[in-house]
Amino acid sequence: MIFKGNAVSVQMLEAGIAELNFDLQGESVNKFDSATVNELEQAITALENTADLKGVLATSGKGVFIVGADISEFVPLFEQGPEAAGEHLGKNAENLNRLEDLGVPVVVAINGFALGGGLEFCLACDFRIASNAAKVGLPETKLGLIPGWGGTVRLPRLAGADVAIEWIASGKDQKAEAALKAGVVDGVVAPEALRDAALNVLQQCIDGKLDYQSRREQKKAPLKLNGIESMMAFETSKAFVAGQAGPNYPAPVVAVKCMQKSAGLGRDEALQVEKEGFVKVASTEAAKSLVGLFLSDQLIAKNAKSWEKKADKKIGHAAVLGAGIMGGGIAYQSALKGTPIKMKDIAQAGLDLGLSEANKLLSKQVARGRMTPEKMGSILAKIDATLSYDSFGDVDMVVEAVVENPKVKQAVLADVEKTVSEDTIIASNTSTISITHLAEAMQRPENFCGMHFFNPVHAMPLVEVIRGEKTSDTAVARTVAYANAMGKKAIVVNDCPGFLVNRVLFPYFAGFAGLSRDGADFQKVDKVMEKWGWPMGPAYLMDVVGIDTGSHAEHVMAEGFPDRMSKDYKTVVDVMFENERYGQKNGKGFYTYETDKRGKPKKVAKQDTYDLIAPVVAETKEFDQEEVIARMMIPMATELARCLEEGIVGSPAEADMALIYGVGFPPFRGGIFRWIDSMGVEAFVAMCDKYKHLGKLYEATDAQREMAAAGKKYYA
Repeated sequence: MIFKGNAVSVQMLEAGIAELNFDLQGESVNKFDSATVNELEQAITALENTADLKGVLATSGKGVFIVGADISEFVPLFEQGPEAAGEHLGKNAENLNRLEDLGVPVVVAINGFALGGGLEFCLACDFRIASNAAKVGLPETKLGLIPGWGGTVRLPRLAGADVAIEWIASGKDQKAEAALKAGVVDGVVAPEALRDAALNVLQQCIDGKLDYQSRREQKKAPLKLNGIESMMAFETSKAFVAGQAGPNYPAPVVAVKCMQKSAGLGRDEALQVEKEGFVKVASTEAAKSLVGLFLSDQLIAKNAKSWEKKADKKIGHAAVLGAGIMGGGIAYQSALKGTPIKMKDIAQAGLDLGLSEANKLLSKQVARGRMTPEKMGSILAKIDATLSYDSFGDVDMVVEAVVENPKVKQAVLADVEKTVSEDTIIASNTSTISITHLAEAMQRPENFCGMHFFNPVHAMPLVEVIRGEKTSDTAVARTVAYANAMGKKAIVVNDCPGFLVNRVLFPYFAGFAGLSRDGADFQKVDKVMEKWGWPMGPAYLMDVVGIDTGSHAEHVMAEGFPDRMSKDYKTVVDVMFENERYGQKNGKGFYTYETDKRGKPKKVAKQDTYDLIAPVVAETKEFDQEEVIARMMIPMATELARCLEEGIVGSPAEADMALIYGVGFPPFRGGIFRWIDSMGVEAFVAMCDKYKHLGKLYEATDAQREMAAAGKKYYA
């Protein structure tokens, strides 16, 4: 053994070949944390000092190669300022240069994920042989960052500017075959043949049959583009990338600019350009928020996995009550991910609609080449549409998804409980109705909880798992396990009207109602909030949710929290509801929904909306953008703070991720609590005080005032 560390080791094999192996002890994956970077430095030194060394084989002792940098280390770096982040890059950038400059060839065997810094390590090697199960990529832009260990330098020189721009700007993982076609890897083999294949390539380098030196020179030299080619490649790409990323995500454009600026430079000078670009994006709020979001996502995944481990039984067979769009979506998602499901309705028309929804979603995948017709058939076969409770005794999990009416739901829940085993978990896909209240109709309330999916089920990642007063840990654990099996992000919350997401969404809508009452143009409010980062403004969002659904939920919220969610005036939403303008579902809401010349749906604002709401709104006036944002966001933020303080949700991270995954809160802002932290809790409280005359939804909580006085943050 030439070198032995906790993450990196070097041992001699035979004929002068050394194996550089990554195997981070105590972790399921390899990553470039500071300790690994330090050990790699020592390992390279050991290789440089090894007599009669002829070649190096780089391998992983894990099921993956290296998943990238240790993102958790970025948070304290950001606190120290962008220069600290730049310095953090220095040591491993130097490591990879030294690896690339070794006096012997280096071949890497990529056995699984090689992402971010993991791929950058591979790019510094002379040849890359991948398992056909491997995936590679540079996902840094998804974190608001750019590659910092040579990705913007080596990738374009190996694979060309077009490939590098596409890979880096999109941040997408690439399959091994795509990487081979792009010239990023040099060979793809079956997993069991990987080691021998990599050793074979290394031996050919040693024997002079493969010219590894010219490969090195290609990576270290300027990009092989003349001035006109360079301008065409980068200028057109910058405009396209900027359009795709939008103004709130600067990293993709910065990455392209770095590649353009360094195209005519040698490796070392180009790496300096990359470092400057990294420092630039590391100082943005987007990077801090997206890195925080990544860590929060890991936390909720860890929590969900922890609940799953507590499940004493796997959900082998499920059922959904109520077909239609929602029931069909749940059945589709369950079957797609491998859990057979019964779909029951009281009418054949409902079953037909549910099956049609599943069929439509699967057909789209077949049409796009993502699924074979045979696979589609096998998935549909896992959905058993039925009008009866026959064979429900064999079902492990039932999801009730009937109309949002407590009496109807209680009747259905009591009915199904008689047909299933005493061990079956029953969950309600209610969006607002108290789980504790619904459980009053049940004989086994300990086996009952909420499982709130968001529409459309196949597209929205979040599932709220709601614990009622009598819900057991077993019920929560099995429900979370089922959500995990369906590929969803499960967050466990405690029972209250609206639970978490809807409880904080309707104060946001209340902010919109107040602005409209006071003379704000609903179209302009939509545009301000979309510019702020929401995928759609509040009027459009209400149309998508459904005005009838929103009106019902608003009444539930008002009953649950009358001190701040009841109202003493008729709102623009009330007017829409009274006039049966329910939004997209019937073609008219705040907007009218039509089809364009290509048959695609589009929304159009028409005068009749303004005529209808005229009696309940003040004369139209202009509002400053900052006032619109404050009046929209304060109610949502104060209500989320109350949810945290009351223990409805367990942590700021879970609360933030629920809004990002449930209603599309702008990811680049990192969540409500990160948004508050970015301005400072003291500044947020001051903003609340400015608008507290508008009602209790605009009042900061006592805990927030204490945090402001003590200079505390939600994320320490």
